[in-house]
Amino acid sequence: MLLKMSTLFVRTLRDDPADAEVPSHRLLARGGYIRRAAPGGFTWLPLGWRVLRNVERIVREEMDAMGAQEVHFPALLPREPYEATGRWTEYGDNVFRLKDRRGADFLLGPTHEEMFTLLVKDLYGSYKDLPVSLYQIQTKYRDEARPRAGLFRTREFVMKDSYSFDVDDAGLERSYAAHREAYTRVFERLGLEYVIVSATSGAMGGSRSEEFLTPTAIGEDTFVRSAGGYAANVEAVTTVVPESIPLKGLPAAHVEDTPDTPTIDTLVAVAVERFPDAGYTAAHTLKNVVVQLRHPDGTAQPLVIGLPGDRDVDTKRLEAQVAPAEVEPFTDFAAHPALVKGYIGPQVLGEESASGIRYLVDPRVVPGTRWITGANEPGKHVFDLAAGRDFTWDGVIEAAEVRAGDPAPDGSGPLELARGVEMGHVFALGRKYAEALDLKVLDENGKLVTVTMGSYGIGVSRAVAAIAESTHDELGLVWPRAVAPADVHVVATGKDAAVFEAALALSQELVAAGLTVLYDDRPKVSPGVKFKDAELLGMPTIVTVGRGLVDGVLELRDRATGEREEIPVDGAAAAVLAAVRG
Repeated sequence: MLLKMSTLFVRTLRDDPADAEVPSHRLLARGGYIRRAAPGGFTWLPLGWRVLRNVERIVREEMDAMGAQEVHFPALLPREPYEATGRWTEYGDNVFRLKDRRGADFLLGPTHEEMFTLLVKDLYGSYKDLPVSLYQIQTKYRDEARPRAGLFRTREFVMKDSYSFDVDDAGLERSYAAHREAYTRVFERLGLEYVIVSATSGAMGGSRSEEFLTPTAIGEDTFVRSAGGYAANVEAVTTVVPESIPLKGLPAAHVEDTPDTPTIDTLVAVAVERFPDAGYTAAHTLKNVVVQLRHPDGTAQPLVIGLPGDRDVDTKRLEAQVAPAEVEPFTDFAAHPALVKGYIGPQVLGEESASGIRYLVDPRVVPGTRWITGANEPGKHVFDLAAGRDFTWDGVIEAAEVRAGDPAPDGSGPLELARGVEMGHVFALGRKYAEALDLKVLDENGKLVTVTMGSYGIGVSRAVAAIAESTHDELGLVWPRAVAPADVHVVATGKDAAVFEAALALSQELVAAGLTVLYDDRPKVSPGVKFKDAELLGMPTIVTVGRGLVDGVLELRDRATGEREEIPVDGAAAAVLAAVRG
């Protein structure tokens, strides 16, 4: 295919768009790949659409190679299946809901577990029909509260979602492994660095899940890894639990006057002054943080989280633990007089206490550990309050921040923290959706059994941004050859008609050989502008036809390495083909 800059629907920009926060957004907009249509929504222009389709092609080829079959669902979906699984309510404000002219409820599909499940239920009824894996590449819709970072966080996006259906758990393991392997091939072909990390399943449900993250400083996800091979999304990290301490012989708890100590720092300062030999630090204090949980049905309730005072609550970890409830700030202390702001102690907490307020603690709070914490009176704290003797709790929650240097749960060494963007997620769903929608088949004994499922997603449009983010340089985009909108960018410079004739002839010869060529044939554009556009647009191979033509040579440049070489006009097409095909 020959794409001519003189007629191509593209307009490059010299300046960054005002709303572009990250390099990929700036360069994709400046290069005429995408245009903002609305908050969280983008129009794909011809060059951008070609990149997106190349990503889709790679994903599709690997899904087909593993034996999955492609289908396509509507984006406008009925309420009833999502009501049956509870997700009509659980999605809350994150889903776009609408009514048709008859008042029936619909939603724009955020994901399609329910629809795939019903499709298999409609057509299959025997173990002989399984296993089967189905997939689609389709636009999804989520009412993102804060669309940002260009294609990374949008309200409308392209995703590949696939689903496996098996008779038993052993079959699910095989399907899960096949998808996981296919994903590694996809990301390797896309040229994306990736890390596979353990993750939480959240509202999706299931027994386990893993994320494929692309490490990047602009990533919204924090993940951890150890030198010994442990890797997990920060929401999925589990704390190494200390041994319990015998309660016998522990000193008695005692209340101390601690005026003007509403913060951990002020409390520690008083504790050190009062008991200089005790070695008190913030880690010896028990911080009790109050939040409000807003449930999908609209009801709300307070929750108190007890954790060592040297750590803060990590909101994302907390949200993962309490989903589908949402976490809100707690402000209504007047309605709960047992909560003395700044001096909350666990003695009055718990669902069985007079306050009736649920109390969950960090895993480090084990029987026998002693704490400095609030005495539930202004200006007073209690010292040597022993867990399991002086207070109890309703459960344990992984909500404290994870720090570099914390021990890996599997004993493989200290953790290091990094940032990344989620590119793919694989879930062993199990039977959650099959049970809700009554997907059963007859097994080999003629008995009805519930099908077990897996769910597997790849962010296709997000991959475009991730590739742009990871391969650009100070001059512009640098597309890997597998996804570039054109194989070669031929640039004709100067005003000599012979230059344009030679450039066109070379372009046509390359097209005849099966390449896609972007030919800058604009007659009245300066060489400087053409060179800047070529660098910005980022085709992997750039050929300049210009002043060297009189000497019988052209310039061949590798966009990624910057290496340049002169090639003779005679045989130029062969030289370019050799560079393109390696």
